Amino acid sequence: MAELTRTELAVQSERALLVGVLLPDSQADPYNPLGELDRLAKTAGAEVVDYIVQRRDRVDPAYYIGSGKAEEIRERAQASEATLVIFDNDLSPGQIRELEQLIGCKILDRSELILDIFAARARTHQAKLQVELAQLEYTAPRLRGMWTHLERIAGAGGASGAGMVGGIGTRGPGERQIEIDRRLVSKRISILKDRLAEIDQRKQREVRSRGHEFTLSLVGYTNSGKSTLLNALTGAGTLTQDKLFSTLDTLTRQWKLSGGQVALVSDTVGFVRDLPHHLVASFRATLEEALHADLLLHVVDVAGRNAEREMNAVNRVLTELGCTDQPTLVLLNKIDAVQNPAELQIIESRVQPTLRISARSGDGLAELHDLVLDKIRLRARDVTIRIGPGNGRALAFLDKHAQVLDRKYYDDAIELAVRISPSHLNQLQSRIDGIEILTVSTTDNRP
Repeated sequence: MAELTRTELAVQSERALLVGVLLPDSQADPYNPLGELDRLAKTAGAEVVDYIVQRRDRVDPAYYIGSGKAEEIRERAQASEATLVIFDNDLSPGQIRELEQLIGCKILDRSELILDIFAARARTHQAKLQVELAQLEYTAPRLRGMWTHLERIAGAGGASGAGMVGGIGTRGPGERQIEIDRRLVSKRISILKDRLAEIDQRKQREVRSRGHEFTLSLVGYTNSGKSTLLNALTGAGTLTQDKLFSTLDTLTRQWKLSGGQVALVSDTVGFVRDLPHHLVASFRATLEEALHADLLLHVVDVAGRNAEREMNAVNRVLTELGCTDQPTLVLLNKIDAVQNPAELQIIESRVQPTLRISARSGDGLAELHDLVLDKIRLRARDVTIRIGPGNGRALAFLDKHAQVLDRKYYDDAIELAVRISPSHLNQLQSRIDGIEILTVSTTDNRP
């Protein structure tokens, strides 16, 4: 077999054979265990030519899958002319090396495939840095496995154990190259972390500067309809595709509500089952919107068969991000395509609060509008304002954006008691002169 130099993860136009090992704690769909991996592979650009699934009680230390099944993979890969085998599991460097030597073609695990997709979809400078960091952190402990084609000449004295050489003067280029690569990777990881830390600080300042605005963050499984919902609410015109991870960068747009109220809606990267931890950590800055949102809108595709599994996968990532205490509304999306209403009722009985919607048809969006508007009004401030009698600009602003509770007229001023949102109060103070704020208090009363 030709030596394999695993220098890149791209699977574009590869002929792929998909393999799934179902362990007792597997979160895969029992009815279609390779369905999501199939979509991931096609999203990456691969042509899927065959599928193999095996149930096991424990992992095989050498091949992950059983040795007999590994032989079957080799035979079927040759028969289907597959150039790539993708596992729906995370493999160790040693397992990848053993499988490649046995099967004779490149082996990718689930994390590598997801990293490849993220690398292909990254468009902004921030996203590219985040993906590169995740790739390097994933690759760093696997460098020895990637350089086996040079390690074969690492020592002429016969020594072959890990970390051993064959004597003075026999230290080969393979070992030196590994050391060089480790230093380069370590240095690059440090640089990327510093750059992303700066971005993270800017992002935190940007998010916190919106403290007077009511913010919503869309979270959910990839392809659950978040971008379609963002478009329906704000007219953002974001890309919507029937592909996994069509959105990587957080996009924030204004949602103009009735009564002059405004909410900021952010669409975040979608999640999948077993999302690599390196990606979650790298994309923390991108997910900063979710960490500080006034309300998380958890979008769930209830037309699919795996709604509850997908909800659980999202909740695990949110827990990892520290979002467990965030106020959350579960949006049961695609209700116009639900095949089994009983399953929808089961989800509603287990999860609260929920709201049935269809981002595509608009069903339930009026109820969502009223619910968000109600929450914004609950944050309103009762404010007493003094303005000059000729300050028509201020009067017009308050008539449009606030609920005027009382007016008192004096010879040289008008004193108004109003109920106003924090964002509009901030606009009033920053944009209009000749205003004196006398008192400010919060209120829990509905207008």
